[in-house]
Amino acid sequence: MSDGRFHSGQEMAKEFKVSRATVFNILQMAEELDVRIHAVRGKGYKLATPLSWLDTQALESFMSDSGFGYAIKAVEQTYSTNTSLTEAALEGAPHRTVLYADYQHAGRGRRGRTWLSPLGGGLTFSVLWRFDRGLDQLSGLSIVVGMALARALAKLCPLPVKVKWPNDVLAGYRKLAGILVEVQGEISGPSFAVIGIGINEHLSKFHRQEIDQAVIDLAEMGVQITRAELLNGILSELALTMETFEQDGLKNILADWPNWHAHEERLVVLRTPDGSSHTGKASGLDVAGNLLLTSPNGEIRKFSTGEVSLRPVARK
Repeated sequence: MSDGRFHSGQEMAKEFKVSRATVFNILQMAEELDVRIHAVRGKGYKLATPLSWLDTQALESFMSDSGFGYAIKAVEQTYSTNTSLTEAALEGAPHRTVLYADYQHAGRGRRGRTWLSPLGGGLTFSVLWRFDRGLDQLSGLSIVVGMALARALAKLCPLPVKVKWPNDVLAGYRKLAGILVEVQGEISGPSFAVIGIGINEHLSKFHRQEIDQAVIDLAEMGVQITRAELLNGILSELALTMETFEQDGLKNILADWPNWHAHEERLVVLRTPDGSSHTGKASGLDVAGNLLLTSPNGEIRKFSTGEVSLRPVARK
């Protein structure tokens, strides 16, 4: 059905050598996975929104040519790619393992939020990155990943792509992608990070209504790219940016931060988990990746990753 045309139940039953009842039951199951299907008497069934799939052979070919050493594992579904890959990491999964899922039914975002990932509507994957260094030297890792993801997506999108501190990627100031970085290990090393990334590709009107913020997807911007090409571009950029981080820390990455931060030098409101609000001008990051906020009286305060949400002040 990914060809976008109507197919009758009889046609599909014949193709897959099953009964019409089986086809009907499978389509019911698809709708339970939030896949919207148009059913028209005399014409059959058609997907309301196109679904994208990953060509793993094409991706492995791209990865072989790039030489970045990723190990790709693709599954049809999982509860959470981050959770699954963390479990694999603890069992010895190798450095640069990538876990991709067509569908995750319990995807996680920052601060315990749910990441909505409808079947075929978004690209969701996690990357295992192992370090010889300790946890105390991984500060600002979400900034590193955010910059890499923004650079990769900026090559594709007609709208300006920016990072919203600490780990959202925006296109035209609407959310296009999100990041969840989770670390484990010893203070002095070794350690590892599981980097979860979700990108909106084809969000239906129904799914947009389920999200509590302004969102955008690649289809809305007219971006036409296969999942293999998209994932290859992101993983390639991630490898290059992580190499810079491993060699020089955040130094060179922070130098480029003002060019990519969505709210740099703008008046913003930061709301902390305790319910308090802080107003000031976003004034860059410190060496640990903390956001620096200049208050109206000139005082500079810093806020660490995971403590705050950031919104631009409404203009009158």
